[in-house]
Amino acid sequence: MIDSNGYRENVGIILLNGENQVFWGRRKGEDSWQFPQGGVYDNEAIEAAMLRELNEELGLFPQHIKILAQTKKWLYYDVPGLYNRNNKNFYRGQKQIWFLLRLIGQDHHINVKFHKEQEFDAWRWVDYWFPINEVVNFKQEVYDKALHQLHSFINMV
Repeated sequence: MIDSNGYRENVGIILLNGENQVFWGRRKGEDSWQFPQGGVYDNEAIEAAMLRELNEELGLFPQHIKILAQTKKWLYYDVPGLYNRNNKNFYRGQKQIWFLLRLIGQDHHINVKFHKEQEFDAWRWVDYWFPINEVVNFKQEVYDKALHQLHSFINMV
């Protein structure tokens, strides 16, 4: 769903392991890495969108994770080169609700090839703050905001 300002509703997922490292996935066929994320369907609840994306991109089910927190407000980023107000279906960027999740399953439950149309072709665990400077430039600010807003929830049981 794209709002009147050209932002597509989206969820972002920060998945922690037991050592408070985060999942870092390489986009299929590219040399860029990112957190799992995806669009919200019309009339789909935000948490339902997150669980669907988690399954589509990582092959995980609700029993594999614990939800620790989510951002209270939308976080925005623009996608360079897409904005065109003259096009009635213009797309400016994403507005995201970010979720902080704890993996309570095992690493082998993560399967980036679970679905035919996979988003990632490789993954690894990285330091919590690592992604801020490593993600594509136009997403760095939103990653910084999401990681800082959710950091205090890491040690929740």
